[in-house]
Amino acid sequence: MTGYDPVRIEVFRHLFASVAEEMGTVLRRTGYSPNIKERRDFSCAIFDASGQMIAQAAHIPVHLGAMPLSVQAVLESMDLEPGDVAILNDPYRGGTHLPDITLVTPVFVREGKLLGFAASRAHHADVGGMSPGSMPIARDLYGEGLIIPPLKLVAGGEINQALLDLLLANVRTPEERAGDLRAQLAANATGVRRMGDLVTRHGMEEIARAMQALLDYAERMTRRLLAGLPDGTYRFRDLMDGDGVDAEPAAIAVAITIDGDAVLVDFTGTSPQRRGSINAVYAITLSATYYAFRCLLGQDVPTNSGCLRPIRLIAPEGTLVNARRPAPVAGGNVETSQRITDVLLGALAQAAPDRVPAASQGTMNNLTVGGWDAERGQPFAYYETTGGGMGARPGKDGVDAIHTHMTNTLNTPVEALEFAYPLRVQRYEIRRGSGGAGRWYGGDGIRRDLELLVDAQVTILSERRVLAPYGLAGGEPGAPGRNVLIQNGQETELPGKVTLAAEAGEVISLETPGGGGWGDRRQSAEEGVLP
Repeated sequence: MTGYDPVRIEVFRHLFASVAEEMGTVLRRTGYSPNIKERRDFSCAIFDASGQMIAQAAHIPVHLGAMPLSVQAVLESMDLEPGDVAILNDPYRGGTHLPDITLVTPVFVREGKLLGFAASRAHHADVGGMSPGSMPIARDLYGEGLIIPPLKLVAGGEINQALLDLLLANVRTPEERAGDLRAQLAANATGVRRMGDLVTRHGMEEIARAMQALLDYAERMTRRLLAGLPDGTYRFRDLMDGDGVDAEPAAIAVAITIDGDAVLVDFTGTSPQRRGSINAVYAITLSATYYAFRCLLGQDVPTNSGCLRPIRLIAPEGTLVNARRPAPVAGGNVETSQRITDVLLGALAQAAPDRVPAASQGTMNNLTVGGWDAERGQPFAYYETTGGGMGARPGKDGVDAIHTHMTNTLNTPVEALEFAYPLRVQRYEIRRGSGGAGRWYGGDGIRRDLELLVDAQVTILSERRVLAPYGLAGGEPGAPGRNVLIQNGQETELPGKVTLAAEAGEVISLETPGGGGWGDRRQSAEEGVLP
């Protein structure tokens, strides 16, 4: 759409974004689990009537780039009426992995006209499966938890109690799941109300025009970015440590071809899908691609589906970046998404060397612990990701101890963690010296030691334990991470991906990777930058 007042575009951009942000505030404040209310492992967004994302809150990149495919899956499966809410988590129908449950609510306005959708996606700390926390090292999707196709959780304003009972009967922590689902319903209802308020104030036609104008504006800005990069094909390849079943590294390769104001992103050459759970579905690869190019646009451009219009993606089916059902995918969402991002940024660094950082930690360091909480007399399932080092940037050191790229969560505060679970944090500190050296240093990782107060099953899904995060422009790699089991003071190093039965009193220690350095350290020393 051309000729739309740019001032009004900016006004509506912030109005739509504020709706998504308020949804997130409601979800956080009404959430039941620490994973929602403390770590903020959720995302909210607004969509138009065709399922294109119009605005998102500043939440989780790996959620938000994939959510339009979930909305599309709902549109293809059912007709939503006023008062309906759809639920789904199927990774092969727009989802990411099974713990991420998405709710989609239609926004109807005057005379029953469909304006769009309000959607929320939250990581639920357990959805069944072969191990507590639903992040197992499984051999197929069925071992990872309950699979929910697009269904109506709410119809005509009434909860489908039979469906809800079925869902809660298949998880280890039903009270927590019910609480978080109610929080998502409240968040979506807030989005519906606020969009209705905007229609009352500005009119249906004006809101619809503004949505289209925002999509077109984001497309124009993306094309302007691409036109400003040198034409050519830029290739990069990186490896994952293994899949938890086979130790052989898995390759992710990309060729990015920039041609004027359009780009082709081709993952041909990536390893075939694996037996372990590091397989990514198409939605994950699309989300990482969206994120990498969106980062180059800067903060002044609206984040919506228009950014994707100039990008053509090739992700060969049956590979690590577009697995076939029923391949397991729990780690694909959290670990492979990070490596896809590393590969994309490694290629883009050749086209825009002054704008791309070295590799960040390249993992989410997923830890799940579950068992029987004797004090409360009920099962528990703890899930958390842990930050690490950010890669150094041209002109700046990396940031220490932070979540990067496809995750944007927080760490659970020690007080909240110890209150909610039979666990004790023994040590929590920055892992000094783990960032890669360079003209600008990579950020340092974290060390976190967690003591079990009861016997429990522990699963770790982590990366960059063997292959270090790369540096750029002569910078050195960051230090790989370490997973350690401490028993009576004796340390046993654990693989990057492992499930074990641990006893009360034992300690799980995660040492997360540092970020890569940027630039040649010797050059900066000669210039007197370093002491």
